[in-house]
Amino acid sequence: MTNSPPRSLITRLGIPPTLAWGYLGLLLFMIGDGVESGYLSPYLIDRGVPESRVALLFTVYGIAAGLAAWLSGVLSDLWGPRRVMWTGLGIWAAFQLLFLTAAIPLAGYPLMMISYGLRGLGYPLFAYGFLVWIAGVAPRARLGTAMGWFWFAFTGGLPTLGSLVASGLIPQIGSYATLWAALALVAAGGLIALLLVRDDHGGRRPRGTGDGPLATLVGSVTVLWRNPRVGVGSLVRVINTASQFGFFVIMPIHFTRTVGFSLTQWLHLLSAMFATNIFANLLFGVVGDRLGWRRTIAWFGGAGCTVSTLLLFYVPHAVGPNFPLALLVAAFYGATLAGYVPLSALVPTLEPKHQGQALAALNLGAGASTFVGPAVVAVFVGPLGVEGVIWIFAGMYVVSFLLAHFLKLPDEAGTSRAAAGPGSATAPASAPA
Repeated sequence: MTNSPPRSLITRLGIPPTLAWGYLGLLLFMIGDGVESGYLSPYLIDRGVPESRVALLFTVYGIAAGLAAWLSGVLSDLWGPRRVMWTGLGIWAAFQLLFLTAAIPLAGYPLMMISYGLRGLGYPLFAYGFLVWIAGVAPRARLGTAMGWFWFAFTGGLPTLGSLVASGLIPQIGSYATLWAALALVAAGGLIALLLVRDDHGGRRPRGTGDGPLATLVGSVTVLWRNPRVGVGSLVRVINTASQFGFFVIMPIHFTRTVGFSLTQWLHLLSAMFATNIFANLLFGVVGDRLGWRRTIAWFGGAGCTVSTLLLFYVPHAVGPNFPLALLVAAFYGATLAGYVPLSALVPTLEPKHQGQALAALNLGAGASTFVGPAVVAVFVGPLGVEGVIWIFAGMYVVSFLLAHFLKLPDEAGTSRAAAGPGSATAPASAPA
């Protein structure tokens, strides 16, 4: 058949073939969501919103995102991932319209807080609903790679291509109209994913005896201490991208007003940072399947981010607006963030009988990072300055490096798996074909 080779190629790449359109839709959705990431903070400050209020706005947005990230796993068990993704798309579009048509034109901070804050519910329901869908479809042997492709699409949009789109559109149509373009991209991506994907796993997920709505909801929280390793994995996930979301608040201002880059140069740095990240997501998905999920998280993620976070501040601080050097350290930071990609495969495998609950806990950690990062900035940037905030984030990565060593799978606890090697997180089934 004519469509057999493409499907075969997609399978060899580690993408579940029935979900291929979903990956494309996710990429476009996250491009739209990421358009604002590199400039919304200074844009609002220029419109008269104090920096502390901007940080608080981002924190509230992150709290909503954290709640939605947790609910995405729970609701996917109850409704099915497809319905959860529809809900996320609807919320994002509705509150973006309110933000653009009322909050910004009226310059009303309470209305900004309501519209932008509640819009934070949207993208996690859409994106992490799809993450649950992938976990239900991808074979364990290629689960790390499939998750790598998820994060390739996710970070390809937020903020990589989103920032690149912003840098191209802002000089042409202005900052405000660019936010409308973001809405169009989100709508296009959401509809592609939801209308073109045909897969039975997108419907209501089967539940075992006793796994009714209340049991599923409660279990997604109690799994954090019922299985302490899931709780540790969720905490490591919080640390993973906390600095990223904190940097969205302070780095545009620091790089443009202190270091001396232009806004366009900063947006290009941000694009390069996460262009590296999206390819590193694929790399570390494959590396995790081969070298071991836990080892990859600890060394490439925890240790790598500790170093790259400090370099991202101190190199530009020392040499000034040297674009090539800033580009190098930005790319290194983006690459090390991807070292945590195997968490998406490891955590649900830690709780094989309740993978939906484990994913809900992991998604809670992912969502929590969107407000922990801005909250660290809001609390400490005043007394400690940007440099102090950088050291707090670096210290958090040291903690994640230590915690990653506790993320042993049941297979690794006994000596019967010794032949698989100490670094193998998924032996024997995880060896890629």
